[in-house]
Amino acid sequence: MRECDNLNYEKLLEEIPFFDGLSKDEKNIIFEGVKFFEVKNGDIIFETGDSASRLYIIVEGRIKIYNNLLDGREQILYIYSPGDFVGGLNILQDDEYRYIGKALEEGIIVTLSKEKFEEIALNNPITLRRILEKSDERIRWAEGLVKRLFAGTADGKVASLLLDLADIFGTRTVDGVLLAFPISREEMASFAGTSRETITRKLHQFKEKGYIDILGNKKILIYNMEVLEDLAGEY
Repeated sequence: MRECDNLNYEKLLEEIPFFDGLSKDEKNIIFEGVKFFEVKNGDIIFETGDSASRLYIIVEGRIKIYNNLLDGREQILYIYSPGDFVGGLNILQDDEYRYIGKALEEGIIVTLSKEKFEEIALNNPITLRRILEKSDERIRWAEGLVKRLFAGTADGKVASLLLDLADIFGTRTVDGVLLAFPISREEMASFAGTSRETITRKLHQFKEKGYIDILGNKKILIYNMEVLEDLAGEY
């Protein structure tokens, strides 16, 4: 990561949903504790064991949150998009990060110091509610991931993966939902809890059945969301 020195910081802060509901004076105090960083694809944002001394907010780009398994493979836990933040509960619990955050594409990350987070965010009910709502959302996401990893058919796992990717990267078009995503087949397999070979085979089977079209290594057009939802519901 490289700290930015040529951005309109105040304008960017106004556009960050996490700070919605703060007064002008509170935002001025927050400004004293923020840093802006430019990231490139592959940049490590934080690592397992790092102290949760800063909150990370994605302004542009996307990052993946993952752990390394004993066999050397990655297990992707989440993919975060602009507006998402990482570390709220970790700071509240005076904890450390238990996973790795890595940039999937070029972007901008804002960090907020623990001191300013506690000074303002903890005294603002809107911000606290936002943290709790996001935590609940991630618990439900994690429950779905666990279900996908340890149960069900390959069809169900891949269908569930495509539905999750549609939530993160999907754009509705006249032909269906277009996925343009920055992750590889290997990363898709990690997210689905299966192998790269299974992902490749199932995607081609789904294409032959008319559920999707494969437009490239990182573009998929979903024609039939309903059949994917049925398949995902089977596992």
